[in-house]
Formats: sequence, structure tokens, C-alpha cells
Amino acid sequence: MAGRPAEKRAARKSAEGGWQHAVYGVLRRQGVTQFSYVPDAGHGILIDLSLADPEVRAVALTTEEEGVALAAGAHLGDARAVLLMQSSGVGNCVNFLSLTKGGRFPFLTLVSMRGDFGEGNPWQMPMGQAVRPVLETMGVICLDIDRPEDAAPTVEAAATMAYKGGQAVAALFTQKLLGAKPF
Repeated sequence: MAGRPAEKRAARKSAEGGWQHAVYGVLRRQGVTQFSYVPDAGHGILIDLSLADPEVRAVALTTEEEGVALAAGAHLGDARAVLLMQSSGVGNCVNFLSLTKGGRFPFLTLVSMRGDFGEGNPWQMPMGQAVRPVLETMGVICLDIDRPEDAAPTVEAAATMAYKGGQAVAALFTQKLLGAKPF
């Protein structure tokens, strides 16, 4: 019974502290008030925290590129947004990522990686391996996070680069951090 998904999610939600809570705290201190996401287990705690926070707006997307547009709109409205997505969603955003340069707005995304360390699902490999080259080709700065103790400081650096430096930045939560999912 302890292995059921609902129980695992409840255990995650009730866990005090942890790197996900630290990352959420960084985002809130950086002034992020809009969280957009396509449901993803790798971002489950961040999604749950944003849904429970009455001071932020959590927006479920039908596809990831909507989150790029939401970030542009947030910037125009003098707010800050973050896009939470899985590595497979990066491929959906290519055209919209060009807007960050033309529109000159800050963009922050947190990407839960698949297709890297310990991946056993062959369907996740192609996009997982293409994430960094695709993002960098579109002008997005990529910062890897492999260890729990690096999560909050790296997201803080990424948020500073995005919101104060006016850049497009992706913090990549690697499978060394998240753990490989069984296939």
C-alpha cells in the first residue's frame, strides 16, 4: 500500500523542508507570482505549493508554449512568471522561445529532465538529449542541477539572470537530482 501514487504524493506534500520547498521559497522571494505548468511528477511538489499559495496564480497549460506567452504577458503586466515543464515539452516551445529575444522579456523555466542519467525509457532519449542544444540554439542559458544542495542556489542564480539580467534562462533538474523513473 505504501507504493501507491496517491500515498507517495501525500508523503511528498507533507515533507517539511527539502530542496523543492527551498526552490519554491527562492521563486517567491524573487517575486514570482505566476506559475504555469503541464502536470509532471518531477515538478509535483512545486505545482502543489503554487496551487496552495493564495498569493500566486497557478495556471495549468494544455501545451508548454503557452507558458512562454504567459511569461511575456506577466512581464508586460509588471509581474514575474515561471514555466515548469518536462524535457519533452521543450520541443513544443521552439518557435515561442524566439519571442524572448524579439520581445526582449525575461524568461525563466524549470525543466525536469528525462533521457539522461539512468533513463530506461527509449522514447524519452531523443528529446532528453536534445534539450540543451535546442534551448541554447534559441538563446536560452542552461544551468544544470544535479544535487539537492545545489537546487535553491542555482534557481536563485537563474532567477536573477532572468529577472534582473533580462535573459531567458532554464534550470535543468537532471535525473541525478530527480532519480530515473522505471520503465
